Amino acid sequence: MKILYLDCFGGISGDMMLGALIDAGVPPAALQSQLNLLGLEGYSLKIYQDKTYGFQGTRFLTEIEQNHHSHRTWEDIRRIIEDSGLRPQIKKRALEIFEKLARAEAKVHGVDPCHVHFHEVGAIDSIVDVVGTAIALYEAGVEKVYCSPLPTGYGSIQSHHGVLPIPAPATAELLKGFPLRPVKVEGELVTPTGAAIVAALAEGFGPLPVMKIAQIGYGLGANDYGMPNFLRVFIGEEIEQQEKIKTDRSELEQEISILQTNIDDLNPEILAYVAEKLLASGALDVWLTPVVMKKGRPANLLTVLCLPEKEDELREVIFTETSTLGVRCRRERRVYLPRKQIDVETDFGAVRVKVAACRDDSGRQISPEYEDCRRLAQEKNVPLRNVYLGAIKAAEKILGEKASPVGQLCARGQEERKKYN
Repeated sequence: MKILYLDCFGGISGDMMLGALIDAGVPPAALQSQLNLLGLEGYSLKIYQDKTYGFQGTRFLTEIEQNHHSHRTWEDIRRIIEDSGLRPQIKKRALEIFEKLARAEAKVHGVDPCHVHFHEVGAIDSIVDVVGTAIALYEAGVEKVYCSPLPTGYGSIQSHHGVLPIPAPATAELLKGFPLRPVKVEGELVTPTGAAIVAALAEGFGPLPVMKIAQIGYGLGANDYGMPNFLRVFIGEEIEQQEKIKTDRSELEQEISILQTNIDDLNPEILAYVAEKLLASGALDVWLTPVVMKKGRPANLLTVLCLPEKEDELREVIFTETSTLGVRCRRERRVYLPRKQIDVETDFGAVRVKVAACRDDSGRQISPEYEDCRRLAQEKNVPLRNVYLGAIKAAEKILGEKASPVGQLCARGQEERKKYN
């Protein structure tokens, strides 16, 4: 299955999306010929190679003739798309994107979606961006879209409704529930059109998925934010669940930071809160170890495991939230097994499962997500171990092999206990 991954390094907008897809190989002539089926007049396309801070990519511009800045309602736009000669798959994607926009605008302005009157979004260039994106995805043969966390700038923008904060109200509504990445850039990195494209099409968020990359494209943004401003796209074949695990057989290693401090004058309840906050702030792991300090004084050793780039931020959390006056910092080498997360269906519901690839063929370490198992055990009023065992069996069925000896021992122990209950 061919997939598209949106690496939103510099944000995403409609023109950046089209620039990136054209840069990845979508023919401009095919795009233009199908856009002509909309029957729109008063515009022309300008597509050319350019650079942003030394990086080359494609710029996509829709140039509007004077006196053709049309304002349209959602019903007007729906009619234009539905009455066109575009393929059904293209119409479907374009309508999904515009419907997301309409519902977001309706929510923030307190009107019915059918009566939403678009201004900037309803102009010809935005119709070209949205429908053009649907056309380009069809031309590229893309079936699924995945996306990185979205960068959010700060400040304000001038709009038809006056000065608005960033992200704009409709953009913020579209981004609800999606992972965001704050960056120190004053400007609108994610436009309403870009947010609607992601909200309508993205089926997952996170790092680059396991895939066989065929094309890479760079779509350049219009603004200068003091850094390379581009949307990067990866197009290629998705690797199935079982193949994903089997491609990662060897051990991996990385440099990590260890932060430690002894604390003997703080309420343990606060330490528990600090541990949770450190994990939420990006720590890989946090633990507390009881120790005895000078004069026989009981204390706790707080240890934080993190990536080097998170060291400063997490050290600041420790100083802010605890009574310590100093934190010990050191770097170590961590060797770890590559792992993947798969979703399995059990008799009790869906469970996320981590699967680690072993070096030999003795099996794989299968670890159901505790929080998922706990929630299902409570909802279904069943023993937690039953949910846990069901998740392991479901994962083994997907992988077509048994768990590692550790996983087998855990499952066997649960089976033995069931005999005597």
